[in-house]
Amino acid sequence: MPLDENNYCVIMAGGVGSRFWPKSRTQCPKQFLDILGTGRTLIQQTFDRFRNICNPENIYVVTGEDYAEIVSEQLPELNKDNILCEPIRRNTAPCIAYASYKIFSKNPEAQIVVSPADHFVGDTRGFEETIKRGLQFIKFNTESFLTVGIIPTRPETGYGYIQIDSRIGEDPLAINEVTKVKLFTEKPILEMAKVFVSSKEFFWNAGIFLWSAKAIIEAFRTQQKEMAELFDSGLNVAYNTAQEKEFINSIYPQCHNISIDYGIMENYPDIYVIPALFPWSDLGTWGSLYENSQKDENQNAVAGTKVVAINSTGCIINTDSNLVVVDGLKDYIIAQSDKLLLIMPKANEQEIKNIVNNVKIKYGEQFA
Repeated sequence: MPLDENNYCVIMAGGVGSRFWPKSRTQCPKQFLDILGTGRTLIQQTFDRFRNICNPENIYVVTGEDYAEIVSEQLPELNKDNILCEPIRRNTAPCIAYASYKIFSKNPEAQIVVSPADHFVGDTRGFEETIKRGLQFIKFNTESFLTVGIIPTRPETGYGYIQIDSRIGEDPLAINEVTKVKLFTEKPILEMAKVFVSSKEFFWNAGIFLWSAKAIIEAFRTQQKEMAELFDSGLNVAYNTAQEKEFINSIYPQCHNISIDYGIMENYPDIYVIPALFPWSDLGTWGSLYENSQKDENQNAVAGTKVVAINSTGCIINTDSNLVVVDGLKDYIIAQSDKLLLIMPKANEQEIKNIVNNVKIKYGEQFA
Protein backbone atom coordinates (compact mmCIF):
# COMPACT_ATOMS: atom_id res chain seq x y z
CA MET A 1 0.00 0.00 0.00
CA PRO A 2 1.47 3.41 -0.93
CA LEU A 3 2.21 5.75 1.94
CA ASP A 4 0.08 8.85 2.46
CA GLU A 5 1.94 11.72 0.80
CA ASN A 6 0.60 14.09 3.45
CA ASN A 7 2.35 12.21 6.29
CA TYR A 8 5.49 13.96 7.56
CA CYS A 9 7.92 13.20 10.35
CA VAL A 10 10.13 15.57 12.33
CA ILE A 11 12.98 13.97 14.31
CA MET A 12 14.43 16.19 17.03
CA ALA A 13 18.16 15.51 17.35
CA GLY A 14 19.71 18.56 18.97
CA GLY A 15 20.28 17.38 22.55
CA VAL A 16 23.64 16.85 24.24
CA GLY A 17 22.76 13.82 26.40
CA SER A 18 25.15 14.73 29.21
CA ARG A 19 23.75 12.09 31.59
CA PHE A 20 25.39 9.43 29.38
CA TRP A 21 28.86 10.87 29.87
CA PRO A 22 31.54 9.79 29.00
CA LYS A 23 30.02 7.88 26.04
CA SER A 24 27.80 10.82 25.11
CA ARG A 25 29.75 14.06 24.78
CA THR A 26 29.20 17.45 23.19
CA GLN A 27 31.10 16.44 20.06
CA CYS A 28 28.99 13.28 19.60
CA PRO A 29 25.81 13.07 21.73
CA LYS A 30 23.96 9.85 22.49
CA GLN A 31 21.56 10.05 19.51
CA PHE A 32 24.55 9.41 17.25
CA LEU A 33 25.80 6.41 19.26
CA ASP A 34 24.99 2.71 19.07
CA ILE A 35 24.52 2.75 22.80
CA LEU A 36 22.29 -0.36 22.77
CA GLY A 37 24.81 -2.42 20.82
CA THR A 38 22.39 -3.17 17.94
CA GLY A 39 24.62 -2.10 15.05
CA ARG A 40 22.50 1.02 14.45
CA THR A 41 22.74 4.34 16.28
CA LEU A 42 19.69 5.73 18.06
CA ILE A 43 18.94 8.26 15.31
CA GLN A 44 19.30 5.53 12.68
CA GLN A 45 16.84 3.34 14.59
CA THR A 46 14.41 6.26 14.83
CA PHE A 47 14.69 6.90 11.09
CA ASP A 48 14.15 3.18 10.41
CA ARG A 49 10.92 3.18 12.44
CA PHE A 50 9.42 5.86 10.19
CA ARG A 51 10.28 4.19 6.87
CA ASN A 52 6.87 2.51 6.69
CA ILE A 53 5.02 5.59 7.93
CA CYS A 54 6.41 8.45 5.81
CA ASN A 55 8.16 8.65 2.48
CA PRO A 56 11.88 9.37 3.05
CA GLU A 57 11.53 12.77 1.36
CA ASN A 58 8.94 13.66 4.05
CA ILE A 59 11.28 12.95 6.98
CA TYR A 60 13.07 15.94 8.52
CA VAL A 61 15.75 16.11 11.19
CA VAL A 62 16.22 19.22 13.33
CA THR A 63 19.66 19.43 14.91
CA GLY A 64 22.46 21.82 15.79
CA GLU A 65 24.74 23.20 13.08
CA ASP A 66 27.64 21.25 14.59
CA TYR A 67 25.82 17.96 14.01
CA ALA A 68 24.62 18.43 10.42
CA GLU A 69 27.54 16.49 8.97
CA ILE A 70 27.14 13.52 11.29
CA VAL A 71 23.39 13.40 10.56
CA SER A 72 24.18 13.30 6.84
CA GLU A 73 26.77 10.56 7.37
CA GLN A 74 24.50 8.38 9.48
CA LEU A 75 21.38 8.95 7.35
CA PRO A 76 22.66 8.97 3.76
CA GLU A 77 19.10 8.37 2.50
CA LEU A 78 18.01 11.71 3.94
CA ASN A 79 17.89 14.68 1.58
CA LYS A 80 20.37 17.27 2.85
CA ASP A 81 17.68 19.94 2.47
CA ASN A 82 15.73 17.99 5.11
CA ILE A 83 18.42 18.57 7.74
CA LEU A 84 17.29 21.70 9.56
CA CYS A 85 20.10 23.37 11.48
CA GLU A 86 19.45 25.40 14.61
CA PRO A 87 22.05 28.16 14.98
CA ILE A 88 21.51 28.15 18.77
CA ARG A 89 19.71 25.84 21.22
CA ARG A 90 16.28 27.17 22.08
CA ASN A 91 14.44 24.09 23.44
CA THR A 92 11.67 22.20 21.60
CA ALA A 93 9.11 24.91 20.81
CA PRO A 94 11.28 26.88 18.32
CA CYS A 95 12.60 23.61 16.91
CA ILE A 96 9.06 22.39 16.20
CA ALA A 97 7.96 25.80 14.91
CA TYR A 98 10.82 25.85 12.38
CA ALA A 99 10.03 22.38 11.02
CA SER A 100 6.27 22.99 10.99
CA TYR A 101 6.51 26.27 9.06
CA LYS A 102 8.91 24.72 6.54
CA ILE A 103 6.62 21.73 5.98
CA PHE A 104 3.50 23.93 5.82
CA SER A 105 5.16 26.08 3.16
CA LYS A 106 5.65 22.95 1.08
CA ASN A 107 2.37 21.19 1.86
CA PRO A 108 -0.39 23.02 3.77
CA GLU A 109 -2.32 19.72 4.08
CA ALA A 110 0.48 17.95 5.97
CA GLN A 111 -0.04 15.75 9.02
CA ILE A 112 3.08 15.79 11.17
CA VAL A 113 4.45 13.41 13.80
CA VAL A 114 7.25 14.80 15.98
CA SER A 115 9.61 12.39 17.74
CA PRO A 116 12.85 12.58 19.74
CA ALA A 117 15.83 10.90 18.09
CA ASP A 118 17.16 9.06 21.13
CA HIS A 119 14.40 6.91 22.61
CA PHE A 120 14.11 3.13 22.94
CA VAL A 121 11.19 1.40 21.23
CA GLY A 122 10.90 -2.33 21.85
CA ASP A 123 8.41 -3.25 19.12
CA THR A 124 8.69 -1.59 15.70
CA ARG A 125 5.43 -3.11 14.42
CA GLY A 126 3.53 -1.86 17.46
CA PHE A 127 5.11 1.58 16.98
CA GLU A 128 4.04 1.71 13.33
CA GLU A 129 0.50 0.65 14.19
CA THR A 130 0.22 3.29 16.93
CA ILE A 131 1.57 6.15 14.81
CA LYS A 132 -0.43 5.21 11.69
CA ARG A 133 -3.63 5.12 13.73
CA GLY A 134 -2.66 8.46 15.23
CA LEU A 135 -2.10 10.05 11.84
CA GLN A 136 -5.48 8.77 10.66
CA PHE A 137 -7.09 10.40 13.68
CA ILE A 138 -5.39 13.72 12.89
CA LYS A 139 -6.42 13.45 9.24
CA PHE A 140 -10.09 13.51 10.23
CA ASN A 141 -9.73 15.70 13.35
CA THR A 142 -7.64 18.47 11.86
CA GLU A 143 -7.91 20.89 14.80
CA SER A 144 -6.95 18.30 17.43
CA PHE A 145 -3.53 17.46 18.82
CA LEU A 146 -2.54 13.92 19.70
CA THR A 147 0.19 12.68 22.02
CA VAL A 148 1.45 9.16 22.66
CA GLY A 149 0.97 7.88 26.21
CA ILE A 150 2.91 5.10 27.90
CA ILE A 151 1.15 2.98 30.52
CA PRO A 152 3.24 3.48 33.71
CA THR A 153 4.98 0.49 35.22
CA ARG A 154 6.38 2.30 38.27
CA PRO A 155 6.14 5.70 40.03
CA GLU A 156 8.77 7.35 37.81
CA THR A 157 9.83 10.90 38.76
CA GLY A 158 11.83 11.50 35.58
CA TYR A 159 8.84 11.67 33.19
CA GLY A 160 5.97 14.05 32.64
CA TYR A 161 2.46 12.62 33.04
CA ILE A 162 -0.80 12.85 31.08
CA GLN A 163 -4.12 12.56 32.91
CA ILE A 164 -7.33 11.33 31.28
CA ASP A 165 -10.94 11.45 32.50
CA SER A 166 -11.36 7.67 32.61
CA ARG A 167 -9.27 4.84 34.07
CA ILE A 168 -6.62 2.88 32.21
CA GLY A 169 -7.49 -0.82 31.99
CA GLU A 170 -5.31 -3.66 33.26
CA ASP A 171 -4.45 -5.13 29.84
CA PRO A 172 -2.14 -2.81 27.85
CA LEU A 173 -2.91 -4.60 24.58
CA ALA A 174 -6.60 -3.89 25.03
CA ILE A 175 -5.94 -0.18 25.36
CA ASN A 176 -6.05 1.34 21.90
CA GLU A 177 -8.71 4.01 22.12
CA VAL A 178 -7.92 7.65 21.54
CA THR A 179 -8.91 9.49 24.74
CA LYS A 180 -9.34 13.17 25.62
CA VAL A 181 -6.55 14.61 27.76
CA LYS A 182 -7.63 16.20 31.02
CA LEU A 183 -4.26 17.50 32.25
CA PHE A 184 -0.54 17.63 31.46
CA THR A 185 1.78 17.68 34.45
CA GLU A 186 5.56 17.98 34.67
CA LYS A 187 7.91 15.61 36.50
CA PRO A 188 6.37 14.92 39.95
CA ILE A 189 7.94 14.19 43.32
CA LEU A 190 7.94 10.51 44.30
CA GLU A 191 4.83 10.62 46.52
CA MET A 192 2.81 12.32 43.81
CA ALA A 193 4.08 9.85 41.20
CA LYS A 194 2.82 7.00 43.41
CA VAL A 195 -0.62 8.64 43.51
CA PHE A 196 -0.61 9.05 39.71
CA VAL A 197 0.23 5.40 39.08
CA SER A 198 -2.22 3.98 41.63
CA SER A 199 -5.09 6.14 40.27
CA LYS A 200 -4.90 4.45 36.84
CA GLU A 201 -5.72 7.83 35.29
CA PHE A 202 -2.22 8.80 34.11
CA PHE A 203 0.09 7.93 31.24
CA TRP A 204 3.75 8.76 30.96
CA ASN A 205 4.36 11.48 28.37
CA ALA A 206 6.59 10.00 25.62
CA GLY A 207 7.23 13.37 23.97
CA ILE A 208 5.79 12.13 20.66
CA PHE A 209 3.23 14.52 19.18
CA LEU A 210 0.93 14.43 16.15
CA TRP A 211 -0.98 17.32 14.55
CA SER A 212 -1.81 18.96 11.26
CA ALA A 213 0.59 21.63 10.05
CA LYS A 214 -2.27 24.14 10.02
CA ALA A 215 -3.28 23.43 13.62
CA ILE A 216 0.20 23.66 15.16
CA ILE A 217 0.97 26.92 13.34
CA GLU A 218 -2.35 28.40 14.47
CA ALA A 219 -1.53 27.30 18.03
CA PHE A 220 1.78 29.17 17.85
CA ARG A 221 -0.03 32.25 16.58
CA THR A 222 -2.45 32.07 19.51
CA GLN A 223 -0.17 31.02 22.37
CA GLN A 224 3.32 32.11 21.30
CA LYS A 225 2.52 35.26 19.34
CA GLU A 226 6.00 36.79 19.31
CA MET A 227 7.59 33.56 18.14
CA ALA A 228 4.89 33.05 15.50
CA GLU A 229 5.44 36.56 14.15
CA LEU A 230 9.11 35.73 13.63
CA PHE A 231 8.39 32.51 11.74
CA ASP A 232 5.42 34.01 9.88
CA SER A 233 7.72 36.63 8.39
CA GLY A 234 9.42 33.89 6.35
CA LEU A 235 6.27 32.61 4.65
CA ASN A 236 6.43 32.92 0.86
CA VAL A 237 9.90 34.47 1.01
CA ALA A 238 12.34 32.21 2.93
CA TYR A 239 11.25 28.63 3.55
CA ASN A 240 12.51 26.12 0.98
CA THR A 241 14.57 28.82 -0.75
CA ALA A 242 18.24 29.81 -0.80
CA GLN A 243 17.39 32.49 1.80
CA GLU A 244 16.15 30.04 4.44
CA LYS A 245 19.41 29.57 6.36
CA GLU A 246 20.10 33.30 6.63
CA PHE A 247 16.51 33.92 7.69
CA ILE A 248 16.57 31.25 10.42
CA ASN A 249 19.93 32.45 11.70
CA SER A 250 18.51 35.95 12.06
CA ILE A 251 15.27 35.06 13.91
CA TYR A 252 16.30 32.10 16.05
CA PRO A 253 18.18 34.03 18.74
CA GLN A 254 15.03 36.13 19.23
CA CYS A 255 12.90 33.06 20.08
CA HIS A 256 11.98 32.25 23.66
CA ASN A 257 13.82 29.29 25.18
CA ILE A 258 10.72 27.22 25.93
CA SER A 259 9.54 23.64 25.55
CA ILE A 260 6.56 22.66 23.43
CA ASP A 261 4.91 21.29 26.59
CA TYR A 262 5.02 24.63 28.41
CA GLY A 263 4.64 26.78 25.33
CA ILE A 264 1.72 25.04 23.62
CA MET A 265 0.49 21.72 24.96
CA GLU A 266 -0.44 22.64 28.54
CA ASN A 267 -2.93 25.28 27.40
CA TYR A 268 -4.24 23.79 24.17
CA PRO A 269 -7.95 22.93 24.58
CA ASP A 270 -8.27 20.01 22.16
CA ILE A 271 -5.66 17.34 22.97
CA TYR A 272 -6.05 13.57 22.91
CA VAL A 273 -3.77 10.70 23.89
CA ILE A 274 -3.26 7.41 22.09
CA PRO A 275 -1.82 4.56 24.18
CA ALA A 276 1.46 3.12 22.95
CA LEU A 277 1.33 -0.46 21.71
CA PHE A 278 5.07 -0.85 22.25
CA PRO A 279 7.65 -0.96 25.08
CA TRP A 280 9.31 2.44 25.50
CA SER A 281 12.02 4.29 27.40
CA ASP A 282 13.49 7.74 26.95
CA LEU A 283 16.95 6.27 27.68
CA GLY A 284 17.61 9.29 29.83
CA THR A 285 20.10 7.66 32.21
CA TRP A 286 22.55 4.77 32.48
CA GLY A 287 19.96 3.09 34.70
CA SER A 288 17.29 3.22 31.99
CA LEU A 289 19.81 1.84 29.50
CA TYR A 290 20.53 -1.02 31.91
CA GLU A 291 16.81 -1.79 32.18
CA ASN A 292 16.46 -2.05 28.40
CA SER A 293 19.66 -4.00 27.69
CA GLN A 294 20.20 -7.75 27.50
CA LYS A 295 21.84 -9.20 30.62
CA ASP A 296 24.25 -12.09 31.10
CA GLU A 297 23.80 -14.84 33.69
CA ASN A 298 25.03 -12.45 36.41
CA GLN A 299 22.64 -9.66 35.39
CA ASN A 300 25.45 -7.60 33.89
CA ALA A 301 24.58 -5.53 30.80
CA VAL A 302 27.74 -5.67 28.69
CA ALA A 303 28.38 -3.69 25.50
CA GLY A 304 31.94 -4.15 24.29
CA THR A 305 33.95 -6.82 22.51
CA LYS A 306 36.67 -7.22 25.15
CA VAL A 307 35.11 -7.45 28.60
CA VAL A 308 35.85 -9.91 31.39
CA ALA A 309 33.50 -9.68 34.40
CA ILE A 310 34.52 -11.70 37.47
CA ASN A 311 32.47 -11.96 40.67
CA SER A 312 30.45 -8.97 39.47
CA THR A 313 26.67 -8.61 39.33
CA GLY A 314 24.13 -6.01 38.25
CA CYS A 315 26.69 -3.85 36.46
CA ILE A 316 26.43 -1.96 33.20
CA ILE A 317 29.72 -2.21 31.33
CA ASN A 318 29.96 -0.13 28.17
CA THR A 319 33.38 0.07 26.53
CA ASP A 320 35.15 0.80 23.27
CA SER A 321 37.96 -1.38 21.94
CA ASN A 322 40.06 -1.53 25.12
CA LEU A 323 40.19 -4.73 27.15
CA VAL A 324 38.32 -4.15 30.42
CA VAL A 325 38.43 -6.51 33.40
CA VAL A 326 35.93 -5.99 36.23
CA ASP A 327 36.26 -7.94 39.48
CA GLY A 328 34.10 -7.80 42.59
CA LEU A 329 31.71 -5.00 41.70
CA LYS A 330 27.96 -4.95 42.30
CA ASP A 331 25.53 -2.49 40.69
CA TYR A 332 28.19 -0.28 39.15
CA ILE A 333 28.48 1.77 35.96
CA ILE A 334 31.72 1.16 34.07
CA ALA A 335 31.75 3.34 30.95
CA GLN A 336 34.82 3.94 28.81
CA SER A 337 35.17 6.14 25.73
CA ASP A 338 38.40 7.33 24.11
CA LYS A 339 40.60 8.45 27.01
CA LEU A 340 37.75 8.78 29.50
CA LEU A 341 36.70 6.18 32.08
CA LEU A 342 33.80 6.44 34.51
CA ILE A 343 33.39 4.03 37.43
CA MET A 344 30.58 4.77 39.89
CA PRO A 345 27.64 3.10 41.67
CA LYS A 346 24.44 3.05 39.61
CA ALA A 347 22.67 4.59 42.60
CA ASN A 348 24.77 7.76 42.21
CA GLU A 349 24.17 8.38 38.52
CA GLN A 350 22.25 11.60 39.17
CA GLU A 351 25.62 13.10 40.08
CA ILE A 352 27.00 12.69 36.55
CA LYS A 353 26.08 16.23 35.48
CA ASN A 354 27.96 17.63 38.47
CA ILE A 355 30.90 15.38 37.67
CA VAL A 356 31.01 16.66 34.08
CA ASN A 357 30.93 20.27 35.30
CA ASN A 358 33.82 19.57 37.68
CA VAL A 359 35.80 17.88 34.91
CA LYS A 360 35.27 20.90 32.61
CA ILE A 361 36.44 23.29 35.32
CA LYS A 362 39.53 21.24 36.13
CA TYR A 363 40.56 19.90 32.72
CA GLY A 364 38.71 21.90 30.05
CA GLU A 365 35.78 21.71 27.65
CA GLN A 366 37.44 19.01 25.49
CA PHE A 367 36.42 16.38 28.08
CA ALA A 368 32.76 17.42 28.22
